[in-house]
Amino acid sequence: MAKITFSTDLCKGCGLCVAACPKGLIVLAKGKLNKKGHSPAEITDQAACVGCAFCATMCPDCVITVEK
Repeated sequence: MAKITFSTDLCKGCGLCVAACPKGLIVLAKGKLNKKGHSPAEITDQAACVGCAFCATMCPDCVITVEK
């Protein structure tokens, strides 16, 4: 099982990782803002993640870490 972590305070909520996830597990947090005032990305079901790292590859700010 893969583990995904986000540096939520650095996330600008661009949504590229949301679009890149083939299983649709990443969403932008609703009702939660980071220090910069953006809705950060988060994973909905950690256990369902296959660890493809497409999300981390697409992130322009390198805020996603995928551990296998």
